[in-house]
Amino acid sequence: MHSPTPRLTEAHDKALRINLDRARYGTFAEIGAGQEVARWFFRVGGAAGTIAKSVSAYDMAVSDAIYGHAARYVSRERLEAMLDHELDLNLARLSESRGATSAFFAFADTVSAHSYHGNRECHGWMGVKFQSHPRDQASRILIHVRMLDRDNASQQEALGILGVNLLYGAFFHFHEPELLIESLLDGLGTERIEIDMIEFSGIEFRHVDNRLMSMKLVELGLSGAAMFGARGEVLQPSEVMYKRPILLARGSFRPVSNSHLDILRSARETLYPEPAVAESAHLLELAELTLRNLRGDRREVDHQDFLLRADMLAKVGKTVLISDYFAFERLAAYVGRYTKGPTSFVIGAGTLPEIFGARPELTTQGQHLEAVAQLFKDGLRLFVYPLRDAATGALTTAESYDPGESLRGLYQYVLGRGLVLPLGNYNPQHLPTFSRDVLGKIAAGADWEQLVPPEVENLIRERRAFGYRPEQSQTAA
Repeated sequence: MHSPTPRLTEAHDKALRINLDRARYGTFAEIGAGQEVARWFFRVGGAAGTIAKSVSAYDMAVSDAIYGHAARYVSRERLEAMLDHELDLNLARLSESRGATSAFFAFADTVSAHSYHGNRECHGWMGVKFQSHPRDQASRILIHVRMLDRDNASQQEALGILGVNLLYGAFFHFHEPELLIESLLDGLGTERIEIDMIEFSGIEFRHVDNRLMSMKLVELGLSGAAMFGARGEVLQPSEVMYKRPILLARGSFRPVSNSHLDILRSARETLYPEPAVAESAHLLELAELTLRNLRGDRREVDHQDFLLRADMLAKVGKTVLISDYFAFERLAAYVGRYTKGPTSFVIGAGTLPEIFGARPELTTQGQHLEAVAQLFKDGLRLFVYPLRDAATGALTTAESYDPGESLRGLYQYVLGRGLVLPLGNYNPQHLPTFSRDVLGKIAAGADWEQLVPPEVENLIRERRAFGYRPEQSQTAA
């Protein structure tokens, strides 16, 4: 049992609480926006009981001499080197004299804040590597932050508060990682910072699923999106998408079906007829889930359902993007922030009304025009996979879709410009497959296996997901 820890919200109170805790002792290493975090601990008093060293290796040659060369100085690689080096030094120098009573830590950040030259992204990496108790194994938290204030002084202030929040959360809320994430906003707000990656590791976080923590960032509004790879690892979107061509498919993926894979295949082969060309171009395929889709009719996300969908996508090798950008033009703006490579979205024809149809939030034709202009402003292409009507067999394609009189001219314009493109290389056998029908077949035990990839079939069986019962298969056999 952990003793109750007060939920402090003010940076001053948090820093003082840490300073008064005799067990906490460590190093602050900060590069790029002053000693903003360490300053809090000096300011509130009692820092001599907390700070073994405060260092700022601004000069690149000095930084390399201490931490080793890095390709980029504002990077995860540099942050990890700083944390490892400083904690190892504390353990080597201080374990004998105070290791029995001190829980050592190293805090570090490397950031690019607003400068006189301007024009650069204001972002950075921040982390803490720490012992929860004396002589304990180390645990670690890494975050990537974007600073949204418009001036240097405000960005420095926000960075300092965030660092105090991170340290307090690590020391006193490590057993409640969701509360730790919530506390990062204390004294700030989503209008000042964005955290688009968080990763927990080490002894105290051995049971934490970082995918759930990533989703928590989106739920709280700390980030508009979060990303993780096919091995379940948390990814930092700007690093993964940097200058790469993007092919994004939005879906429910509940479950992942053969039709989902055919939609991506048909778009990929239209873009890059030769597989080797797609590979050489470093094409990034993203399977995107919106927070609204994950919630469904519920107020909260069903975590087990989310992890199941994520695991299915991982089984078929897809990088997953969780976003709170229900409007396609907002999603396009988000992707365009991180890559200048060609971007393509692929959708089923049944989704066209969500873009070129009645949208409650767009009340005038001018608003529709602006939304469409925002979607395509950076040269984005929209590939459309056809929809077959189950009753009549009629196909709806990008060319046959009619948005209605008020939007017909606009739609024909983007279609004529080649911004909306039909996919003709589809596999007809996958056209009748809808996720809701696959779900019904699974629950009924009725010939669902051929509708999903083998890896997904095995996962559904192993977890008895979506109402699957082994006895149904035995009966059918």
